[in-house]
Amino acid sequence: MRVAVFSTRSYDRQFLNQANADQRHEFLFLQSRLDASTLATASGCQAVCAFVNDQLGAEVLRGLHALGVRLVVLRSAGFNQVDLATAAELGIAIGRVPEYSPHAVAEHTVALLLTLNRKIHRAHARVREGNFALEGLLGFDLYGRTVGVVGTGKIGRCFARIMLGFGCVVLASDPRPHPEAQAMGVRYAPLAELLQHSDILSLHCPLTPQTWHMIDAAALAQMKPGAMLLNTSRGAVVDTPALITALKSHQLGSLGLDVYEEEADLFFRDLSDSALQDDVFARLLTFPNVVVTGHQAFFTEDALRAIAQTTLANVDSFMATGVPLHAVSVERLA
Repeated sequence: MRVAVFSTRSYDRQFLNQANADQRHEFLFLQSRLDASTLATASGCQAVCAFVNDQLGAEVLRGLHALGVRLVVLRSAGFNQVDLATAAELGIAIGRVPEYSPHAVAEHTVALLLTLNRKIHRAHARVREGNFALEGLLGFDLYGRTVGVVGTGKIGRCFARIMLGFGCVVLASDPRPHPEAQAMGVRYAPLAELLQHSDILSLHCPLTPQTWHMIDAAALAQMKPGAMLLNTSRGAVVDTPALITALKSHQLGSLGLDVYEEEADLFFRDLSDSALQDDVFARLLTFPNVVVTGHQAFFTEDALRAIAQTTLANVDSFMATGVPLHAVSVERLA
């Protein structure tokens, strides 16, 4: 099958080619992001491989269908960018990577936590300038602190397990409590209780209509003053202007982000020679108690290998049965 791979970077090419070593499929690697202006480059392909910031709304799906595309495979677990109803109407199958390395994302979340708490980013810059003063670098022991985990899928449970290893008290909020989390000592509670009691709140939930801007001004006002907030899930789970207001008032003590609501025009690109055009994002970067990474929590060789293998398995399954191995659809979500 000929597959147009959008938003391609060197590492995508490397790991997809490794998974396709027998060349059973033909890849057309495209650096451009998939949207209405670029979909024509998929001409001659029967499938499209898309990433988190590629656009798969109704207009793009109809355009792909007109080109003969009948399969979209996502190199991600999330599928909030896909109009599933239109895909079903057109008969376009959607496959995803439901898991790759939950440890990768969980461990990156811990890296953000430790960096913020012990001011590693500021200490590193100081030492390189010959400044060994400790003022302004005061942190706190994690042992005995309360960590709130919103979403206890595989990533959330991995993160909770690590925090329990630090000796933290772990609270969780999830509409579907998981027995594994309960067995290892996680206590489930309403989100309001997490906001009120957590020293550290970490978001590991998917982006849905119910979770869009879940952490808004009202939620931030309920949080423990000076608490830390971490988001390695999806950018729009939080209201970014509300975060800035909470940081300015010191209601929010520190913030670690690997995702951003308007990241599509920023992340996965080198903009070091350009002026940032996003004023909200630029304002975020002015705070000394904010650490932002560019959607790299997934970025380990283990995860990339798993993503490539699962992506190929979805294509193989579609060719054999007409259905991706890990299909997602309106019917399945109902």
